[in-house]
Amino acid sequence: MSVQPALRATTQTLLHVDDIEVVYDSAILAVAGVSLSVPDGAIVALLGANGAGKSTTLKAISGLIKAERTEISRGAIRFQGHETSRSSPNELVRNGMVHVLEGRHVFAHLTVEDNLRSSGFVRRLSRQQMEQDLERIYAWFPRLKTKYKTQAGLTSGGEQQMVAIGRALMTRPSLVLLDEPSMGLAPIIVGEIFEIVAQLNREENVSFLIAEQNINIALKYASQAYVLDTGRVVAQGAAQELLGRGDLQLSGQAVIPSRSTSPTPIIRRDVDDILTVTDAQLVEVTDLGTALW
Repeated sequence: MSVQPALRATTQTLLHVDDIEVVYDSAILAVAGVSLSVPDGAIVALLGANGAGKSTTLKAISGLIKAERTEISRGAIRFQGHETSRSSPNELVRNGMVHVLEGRHVFAHLTVEDNLRSSGFVRRLSRQQMEQDLERIYAWFPRLKTKYKTQAGLTSGGEQQMVAIGRALMTRPSLVLLDEPSMGLAPIIVGEIFEIVAQLNREENVSFLIAEQNINIALKYASQAYVLDTGRVVAQGAAQELLGRGDLQLSGQAVIPSRSTSPTPIIRRDVDDILTVTDAQLVEVTDLGTALW
């Protein structure tokens, strides 16, 4: 039985990325000519092997590349109909876009609940509104309810991923950029997380752009997908069509498009893992102008 979400009757495009080029340190080309769209109410997968440019693309969309001496040198990004390629991350969060970074970034020494509250402060919620939103997150992630007083760093990898996603949902986003949610997790936990993503999409109309190496799980839940290789889009289409294509090969869990000729090489380095946990959280928190304590 397919669990792929049906695209809603609206044809409105929530996010449109048009031919962006991303350059690191004014010299190293990390992403070349990437274009993609996320329809309102859709789950879209961004597939590719490690180092293909998935995380860099998401950071370009969310504005977090500014913390890595990286810039968008060409192209445009439009979110909710507005040009946002020069917008700051805090502006994008206020307008409904939130980015869950690769690697399950949590405030390790804060409790699970305090991690969730940190994003509630962004919206300047009243005490009553904060409690209501916390209960909403616990309804989506019952595991977190049982660990709400536990330091986040002492929870399992799957629970930390749920904390990271739950913290993002506390901002009430219309679009979630989700980077490698399956990385390092047991298959049963990966399935649980993707089921929750599908439920959020179906019941609350939250759109998702999910960067993934795991082609099977990503295409099971996405309605459409793009495949990146060395910073370029090399394939795109409906999820079921991509699953049935013979020119997409799997190496472990990574998607590698097969070609008879080698692509033009891009001089690049992997800029996806430069941020440390502290740096990433400083970007997310201080740029939002939010005091957590």
